[in-house]
Amino acid sequence: MASRLTPYVTFPGTAREALTFYRSVLGGELTTTTFGEFGGGEGVDPEGVMHGMVDGPAGFALMASDAPPGRPVEVGNNVTISLFGDDVEELRGFFAGLAEGGTVTTPLEEQVWGDEYGSFTDRFGINWLVNITLPTD
Repeated sequence: MASRLTPYVTFPGTAREALTFYRSVLGGELTTTTFGEFGGGEGVDPEGVMHGMVDGPAGFALMASDAPPGRPVEVGNNVTISLFGDDVEELRGFFAGLAEGGTVTTPLEEQVWGDEYGSFTDRFGINWLVNITLPTD
C-alpha cells in the first residue's frame, strides 16, 4: 500500500456517532475497535472507540478515536480536514452532506484562483474545506 495522508480526530465520547455519519456521506468501509477489545483500563468506557477508520471508495481515509479519561479535547480547533480534486458533482455532494447541521464559514463558490472552494464546521465541531479544481476552457 502506498503512503497516504490521513487526518485523525479525537472526540469526547462521540467517535462512533461521528464515524457513522461520515461514512453515511462519504461511503466506503467503517471499521472500529473498542477500548474493551484491548483490555480497556481504569476509568475507560469499554464501548468507547479506541480506533476507527472510514476508508472511502475515492481513495481517502479518516481515522478517529474517543479520548481516554483525563485527556481533554477541544473539538473543532485541533484539525481541519481537506477534500480536494476535480470531480465537481461528487465534491459538491460531500460539501452539502457534511455541512448539514453545521455552520458554513465560506460558501462553496468559485474563487479568485479559479477553483470552487468552501469551508464549514460540521455538526461535531470539525473544520472542513473543499477545493474543486474546475475544468479550464
